[in-house]
Parts: sequence; C-alpha cells; structure tokens
Amino acid sequence: MKKILFALVLILSLNDSFAQQANTVIYEYKMFTTVESVIPAGMGRSRLISTDKDSQIQEKDLENFFSLVGINFKNIQNNDQVITSKINEFAKDGWELTQTVNGVYGPEKGTGLFITRYVFRKAVK
Repeated sequence: MKKILFALVLILSLNDSFAQQANTVIYEYKMFTTVESVIPAGMGRSRLISTDKDSQIQEKDLENFFSLVGINFKNIQNNDQVITSKINEFAKDGWELTQTVNGVYGPEKGTGLFITRYVFRKAVK
C-alpha cells in the first residue's frame, strides 16, 4: 500500500512539474534608443535609433531641446510624437514595453545628451 501511495504522489508531482514547464513563457526582446541633445542654440544632434529585422540600423531625426532663445517646447512636443509613434508601431507588432532606462552625459557643463533606451518583449511560446 505504501508503494502504491508513494508511486501516486510521485506521478502527481511529476505531472505538476511537466505542466509548469509547459506553461513557461519564453520572450524575445527588442529595443530602440533616443539620444536627445541638450546643447544650447540647437547645435547638437538628436536621433531615434533602432535595428530592423535584418540588423540594419534605422535612424530618425529628433529636434534639439534648445533653440537660440532657450528651451523649445514645440521641439519637445515633436520628439514626443515621434517616440510615441515608434512605441505604437512596436505595440501593433505585438511588442510590450517593459522597461525604460535613462542616462545623461555632460550635465556638469550645462550641455550634454539625454539618452533613453526603450526595452520591449514579445512572448514566443
């Protein structure tokens, strides 16, 4: 009787283990990066950089945060529209935005770059 009970418990635990493995989700990841200039008078360059299916780099121009007279809110609005459009493009293809990572280069000089990475994932199993 003990052997039958042991065998039953073993079979049930193995069955549960296989069920958990069958429900394991595997993800594929993709990302794009924005580099936004914080250089006065609009002298810097800003870009949205991504990689397509063939590992070719795709770049879109973004506007600089500053113009000759200071912060240009219209440029920030335009950048937001370009970035949101890219996020929506990824979402339509089934990608889920899971994380953003920010970095700043050169803030101690009053100039620099704002860098943001947008990380997406999609279930493949």
